[in-house]
Amino acid sequence: MNIKSVRYVLGWILNIEAALMGLPLVTAVIYREKQGFAFLAVMALCALLGFLLTHKRPNNPNFYAREGFVATALSWIVMSVFGALPFVLSGDIPRFVDALFETVSGFTTTGASILSDVEAMSHCCMIWRCFTHWIGGMGVLVFLLAVLPMVGGSNMFLMKAESPGPVVGKLVPKVRYTAQILYLLYVVLTIVQFILLLLGGMVPFEALCTVFGTAGTGGFGFRNDSFTSFSPYIQWVVTIFMILFGVNFNVYFLIFMKKIRDALSCEEMRWYLIIIVAATLLVFANIYDATLTAEHNLRNAAFQVASIITTTGFATVDFDLWPSFSKGVLVLLMFIGACAGSTGGGLKVSRWVMSAKAMGGYVGSFLHPRSVRRVRFEGKDVEEETLYAIYVYFVGAFIIFCASVLVVSLENMDLVSTFTAVATTFNNVGPGLALVGPTCNFGFLSDLSKVVLIFDMLAGRLEIFPMLMLLYPPLWREVYRSNRSRKRRGEAADNGKRGAIK
Repeated sequence: MNIKSVRYVLGWILNIEAALMGLPLVTAVIYREKQGFAFLAVMALCALLGFLLTHKRPNNPNFYAREGFVATALSWIVMSVFGALPFVLSGDIPRFVDALFETVSGFTTTGASILSDVEAMSHCCMIWRCFTHWIGGMGVLVFLLAVLPMVGGSNMFLMKAESPGPVVGKLVPKVRYTAQILYLLYVVLTIVQFILLLLGGMVPFEALCTVFGTAGTGGFGFRNDSFTSFSPYIQWVVTIFMILFGVNFNVYFLIFMKKIRDALSCEEMRWYLIIIVAATLLVFANIYDATLTAEHNLRNAAFQVASIITTTGFATVDFDLWPSFSKGVLVLLMFIGACAGSTGGGLKVSRWVMSAKAMGGYVGSFLHPRSVRRVRFEGKDVEEETLYAIYVYFVGAFIIFCASVLVVSLENMDLVSTFTAVATTFNNVGPGLALVGPTCNFGFLSDLSKVVLIFDMLAGRLEIFPMLMLLYPPLWREVYRSNRSRKRRGEAADNGKRGAIK
């Protein structure tokens, strides 16, 4: 285990977080809010610790899979802990567990909140709360790779550990350039939506909060009614961009490279759009209200379907009041999720498509036992290693989900509330049903349940394995042995130097 390289990455994470807190600090200056001193203090603390951890570059900066997983998990935990401090110091969220829940929900682009009155929050804390969505959407380590030549050719392990999906590839030969392209596309889409929202009459502050939540598919609202009170134009713009940010960014890269035919042939995107259209029509037919216009009914159905499948979590209606069929569709969409390589959460469309094809091939083998059946996806044969990783991922996700439901059930809530509380946090969706529905919040839960859901949010965003690596005892035994052997080598070297002097 290369501990020094992990330490170096954590230091740069703190440096980046200090720089990113400049936005809420500027907001505090503009609105003359004293809460800005909290951000100034945390910025100074992050910068100091970051300097201490990065002032000496490790002699051997190479990363491998284990260092990538550990660095990624610890980076998100450290980032969340320090990101929660301004909420506590400012008094907007005085309890640390609540502040940590809100911050993790932001960085993991979940959007589940403990706040009952979001409009009472200061502007600087509100912009930081929404900005965490944008930071976590593409991934802070991807940003780190985009701006710094971190670890030579081994930095692919960092991208693999943080990027969602069963397969992570490079758009161009160098990982750093891949990260830069991803962030360029991310910024361009964000700016386009921001302009369209301004044209729809949104004030700049609300437009910024909206694009941060939409781009990161996060869903923190800055109004107590989420998007109910906004115009149909605004709701349609947000609907379209939620869907766009749920698409694999490789598609946008292909469009950018003028490979339109290759972009349109993306199999995962086709299934993703088919699921959205089918779910929207089913919900539209089920919730149709003759007292409202057809456009109004369609807009509500499309908005909520897009919001849930992309795991954004915005709401234009209280869908907890919808018929059971529509609520069932939304719960299924929570688990399906968006495309791999997007900012959306969930289990990802590509995993479901490949699993369905593998299941079809397995059933077909009973009819023709001697036949050799290969799973094909995106025009290529899927490797057995990839299918094995998908199966292990599903098993791991199922175990974590069941264990979390058992712990949260100690709250003695109804089964729907318990089940959807875990489902919506693990899949990074935001609102659930019943007691954790779109008009409710998670503030009433005990600290134990909040900690469990914090773990679920991190595990869901990081695709479970980096978080499970931290709980893997052999890893820490190896770290302990590595430290002991390093200490012995140091003592032997010191003894050799003293002997030479004598």
